[in-house]
Amino acid sequence: MKSRTAGMWWGTSIEAPDPGALARFYAELLGWHLGHEEPDTAIVAASPNGPFFVFQRADGYRAPVWPPVDGRQRPMMHFDFQVGDLESAVAEAVSLGAVLADIQPQPNVRVLLDPAGHPFCLCLDEDSQ
Repeated sequence: MKSRTAGMWWGTSIEAPDPGALARFYAELLGWHLGHEEPDTAIVAASPNGPFFVFQRADGYRAPVWPPVDGRQRPMMHFDFQVGDLESAVAEAVSLGAVLADIQPQPNVRVLLDPAGHPFCLCLDEDSQ
């Protein structure tokens, strides 16, 4: 984008019923830092230059259902994180508040739900085996 200059932040915005709690979950899961928090917004950053995840309060928030079900809130997006040890990464995510989804579509991927119900995937880096 031509109007961007060095130092301008960029990121993905995610709706949540409790932005601070969800930001702290992802900060701990990814080893990123909580860069900003106020009642309706929290930001997690990989570094001072990003990338950033921006969590925003959504009144009337409804958690997405995975896999999708007709008539229910569909997931609009999800994160994929590559990991070197799938089972230990799942255990760590669960210890932080994630829930393993009932349906797992692939042997080298685990679908989990974050504390707000958003699906995310841990994907095994088979080259690290």
